[in-house]
Amino acid sequence: MKLTKHLAALAVTSLIASNAWATNGYAPHGIGQKSKGMGGVGIALVQDTVGAGINPAGMVGLGNRFDGGLEIFRPIRDAEIVDNGFFGGPGSTLSLDGSDTKYFFVPEIGYNYMINDRLSLGFSMFGNGGMNTRYADGIPLFNMNGAVTGIDLMQAFFVPTLSWKINDRHAIGVGLNLAAQFFRAQGLTNFKAASLYPDNLTDNGHDSSYGAGLRLGWIGQITDRVTLGATYQTRTYMSEFDDYKGLFAEGGDFDIPENYGVGISFQATPKLVLAFDIMQINYSSVNSIGNTGPMTNPTAFPLGADSAAGFGWEDQTVYKLGAAYDLNPSWTLRAGWNYGSNPIPSSETLFNILAPGTVENHLTLGATWNMDNGQQLTFSYMHAFENTVDGSGSIPPGFPPGMGGGEANITMYQDSFGVAWGMDL
Repeated sequence: MKLTKHLAALAVTSLIASNAWATNGYAPHGIGQKSKGMGGVGIALVQDTVGAGINPAGMVGLGNRFDGGLEIFRPIRDAEIVDNGFFGGPGSTLSLDGSDTKYFFVPEIGYNYMINDRLSLGFSMFGNGGMNTRYADGIPLFNMNGAVTGIDLMQAFFVPTLSWKINDRHAIGVGLNLAAQFFRAQGLTNFKAASLYPDNLTDNGHDSSYGAGLRLGWIGQITDRVTLGATYQTRTYMSEFDDYKGLFAEGGDFDIPENYGVGISFQATPKLVLAFDIMQINYSSVNSIGNTGPMTNPTAFPLGADSAAGFGWEDQTVYKLGAAYDLNPSWTLRAGWNYGSNPIPSSETLFNILAPGTVENHLTLGATWNMDNGQQLTFSYMHAFENTVDGSGSIPPGFPPGMGGGEANITMYQDSFGVAWGMDL
């Protein structure tokens, strides 16, 4: 009974406290602290019960287990507007600091119960994606009164899973992706005249959206040293953000895009495991994310229409490489690398001042302390190296009217530190 109460409390916390993260586009680089310490791998190597968010097939191999963790995430996001007629024309530069809020806390929790030796029932809760910017001094192109400008997007998944070990070498799993997301926009008053619903475009506080999808997975031990995995997450269909139907395409629709991938795990030595994943995230399939802006989209306005401007994000392919080394019975060390090509084209940097998900290369480190009482403490660190996307044809010549032109350049780098506690039950 006490455990149930704690799980319920953590469930509520994970939905309301998961503020912002953006590494592979606006998705996390991994799910679970062990995964995050290894570059985000987890398709063929599920190491904790939060990892069902990558591949639910791995749950049946974990036994009865509980995991809970917390990550501190620090994204630094900046922008500049250059050569714009409103700020002095050629040679002018306006620097913008979007990091008025720097620290975010992202919880995670997972539990697995073995129904029998071949079937398990579990659940995982984690942040799936998000983005935050807060320009305390405003963005003059977006409002003329110096009001705080930015967005806050949070997404959380609650995933009940069923995992079945078909035989001694193969397992499959299915998870129901129950999603909640919350969004707020501030300081976008200059766009009201270009919206179908001007009163539902900005400064309406946090709005909520809920929906569901599926995640399917397979893990197969091909040889004594090689394990393969595959995973597919359907598009998660969400209810609309009614308070922001004048901002997002399709009247406030903001579905979570599908993703899928394959992975391999290789037991190089008795102490060393290597893993490699390739994952595809189809951002462009969601109009509010993938629709291009006014420089390339003749139907970019009015905002809120089906074909209206979005963020212009392209699909992203992510490569993840990780290693885990058992130093001794008490300590396992991890390291990894993660690369996902920046999804923002240079022509789409103006609107993406609000969502500068530009980082590409990530370096990760991690460790697990295996205590004598069977409990584990896991630590992870991630640094996403600074990356800038310089605009090219990004600001319309008439924006603001009679002036305009120039370019918007966006920059981001990130650090995170996580800790998790887990134990077999």
